[in-house]
Formats: sequence, C-alpha cells, structure tokens
Amino acid sequence: MTAVAMVLVLIIVWSAFSRPLDRHGITSALFLATAGLVVGLVLPGALDISMETIVAERVAEIALVLLLFSDATRLDLPALRHQMSWPGRLLLIGLPLTMLLGVGVGVLVFPDMALASVVLLATMLASTDAALGQKVVSDEKVPGRVRQALDVESGLNDGLAVPFFLVALSIANAELETGITSAVAASMAAQIGWGLVGGAGAGILGGLLFRMGDGRQWVGREWRQILPLAAALLSFVIADGLGGSGFIAAFVGGVVFGRLAGPARSTVGIFAEQTGEVFAAITWIGFGALALTRAIPHITWQVVLYAALSLTIVRMVPVAIALAGRGARLPTIAFMGWFGPRGLASLVFVLLAVEEGVPEGDVVLSTVVVTVALSVLLHGLTSVPLVAAYHRWYTAHASAGPASGEARPTTLPRRRRQFPSPTPRTDASEDIRP
Repeated sequence: MTAVAMVLVLIIVWSAFSRPLDRHGITSALFLATAGLVVGLVLPGALDISMETIVAERVAEIALVLLLFSDATRLDLPALRHQMSWPGRLLLIGLPLTMLLGVGVGVLVFPDMALASVVLLATMLASTDAALGQKVVSDEKVPGRVRQALDVESGLNDGLAVPFFLVALSIANAELETGITSAVAASMAAQIGWGLVGGAGAGILGGLLFRMGDGRQWVGREWRQILPLAAALLSFVIADGLGGSGFIAAFVGGVVFGRLAGPARSTVGIFAEQTGEVFAAITWIGFGALALTRAIPHITWQVVLYAALSLTIVRMVPVAIALAGRGARLPTIAFMGWFGPRGLASLVFVLLAVEEGVPEGDVVLSTVVVTVALSVLLHGLTSVPLVAAYHRWYTAHASAGPASGEARPTTLPRRRRQFPSPTPRTDASEDIRP
C-alpha cells in the first residue's frame, strides 16, 4: 500500500503544477521519472515493485496502446493516403537503417558482446515514442508536414519493430529453430497480419456500433467515453491472443474507429487518452525508481557512449537518407532527426527481455535505461528552444521559397489535449435521468 500511495502522491503533485512546468519543457515523463529516482534512492522501500512482474509489463503496454489508439482516432485517413511520402519513407527506409546502424555502432562500442545481444539492443531502441514527441507534433509553430510525418512514424514504428525484436530475442536465447530470414518474415507476417486483424475488427465493431448508437442517442453520456476505451483494449487483446502486434492493432484500430465514428471522434477519445496518461505516469515513476537504480551499478562509458550515439547518429543519419530527394531542407532533416525520442516502446521491450532473460542482460538493460533517460531529459528540455529556433528559420525560409517540401499543405489530426467542448445533447431527458 505504501508504494501505491507514493505513486498517487507523485501523480497529484505533477497534475497540480503540470501546465507551468510543461511550458518550460519539463514533461510528465521527466518530472515523474526524476521523482521516482529520488524516492527510490532516498526511500528504497517506498516503491517496492519488481521489474520482473507481469504487472509492470502490462501497465507499460496498456499505456502505449491507449495513447496510440487515441492519437490514431484523430488522423484523417483519406487525406493521409495522399500524404504518406515522408512518413512512409521514415518507416520503410529509416526504421530498417536505424536498426542496421544501431547494430554496427553496437559492435564497435561493445566488441565483447554477443552479436545476438547487440541486434536485440538495436531493435529495442529503434522505435520512437508517440507520447514523448507529442509536445513537438502538437506545436503549430512546426510545419504541418513535419508534424504529420513524426506523428505517423511514431504511431507505427514500434509495432513494425516488434517482429525484429522477437526474432532477436529468440536468437539471443538460442531458441530460434529456423533460418533468420524466414523467421523474420514469418514473425513479421504474423505480427502485422494479426495486428491488422485485431485492429480492424475492434475498430469496425466499436466504430459502427458507436455511430449507430450515438446517432440514435442510445449511448448514455457516461458510456460515450468508455466505448472507445473498450475498443482500444479489445484491439490489443485480439491481436495479442492471435500472436500479432498489439501496438499495430491499437494504431490501426484507432484509425478505423475514428473513420467510422465521424466528427465525434475528436471528443469521445478523451477518457481513453487520459487513462493512457495515468498508466504512462505509473510507468515513468517505476522507471525512475526501479530501472534507473537497478541500472546505475552497471553504467560504463560504453553504455553512455552508445546511448548518446543512439539518440544522434543512429537516428539522424537514417532520417537524412530516408528524406533525401524529398524536398526537405537541412534544418528540417536535422530537426526531424533529433526529435525521435525513445520511451514507452523501448521500456516494454526491455521488460519482455528481462522476463525472458538474455545473455549479458545487465548491459543490455542498463543501455536501454540510460538511452531512454537521456531521451526524456534532452528531448524534453530542448523541445521549447529548438521549436522556437526552427520556427524562426522556417518563417524566413517559407517567405523566400514557399514551394519547399516543408511548406506543402497538409491535413493534420486534431491536437491532443486541444479538444472542443462536446456538442450539447438534444435529448433533455439525459440530463434529468436519475
């Protein structure tokens, strides 16, 4: 009970000061992870939770699923079909190159580490975090096309990284019984295929029933917010049960649900999103209290070096290659390359690896933890000044060259936490019902 009370106290404190702190780049992840670290160091018994428990893994997974689903409900799918050039190249070219470069850097930095463990480490840190990057993709000072590309990339790349991670985990534990190429292909087919099935199934069921019921005013006010939450979790449960990626399912389910739900999609996902924020807050507190304190004894200069390279060269070079010839100027490529934060997806992967057990697990764990910690710190603190600097460059550049790639008109989803007031109900009996 002490651990639960401490977690709730920290969430209350953050909530009370969240707006002024956020304006200065102090994100919820940064505040809560730091608070968890301080509590873990000063009062080791106050947060008595084990990283190896399935509960810790599920909390992180649910947080990511709900945030992916709620973000995806606000995507304009018809418009996105004609604007997939940048996000598509980031996913199909940038993501594989990030993994390959991560392996190459890992071999140089950790020459004594088994190759399978290096590959596992690279796959864990390849995907970006939709939640940590939300401050950048929601700021209207950033060109719409840049925001959309980063938003869609972070929504899908963690799901696409799952097959590579699972195969790498099997190789590291000497459990792979087939060739690597066939194993990757089979795992990818299962993860993406069943992920699409789970997401489409839950999205269609939830979206159609919501639209039908809401149009006839059959859905009670309190259940309008619960229905999307249930659809998000259903997409994950179906995909996970079939052996697919619950993250792909959540994103696809959100897109389908939002498409079928109609204009109401902008407001009905608030509860799902806020629930995801709560689970994410718990994850970040646990990250600070447990992961950081557990990783500290194993931190070496190689760990810090790999973490720094992972956030810079390993991310930025693939982004530059992926966007080559697409009309993006150098400041835009640098901006998009830098804002590829690592967060919840990497934490979910490392929790799965800890549960399975991997060779040289302490080094792998500490490297992922240090990378995520540096990402939370650096991406949070640099978001405000770098967005302002990039906006100044873009304002001057757009007036001189409006035909550049960054300036192309783009249809964007409604921003997170910027919801309009719900449309008043026409059925007066809803308000006087006992």
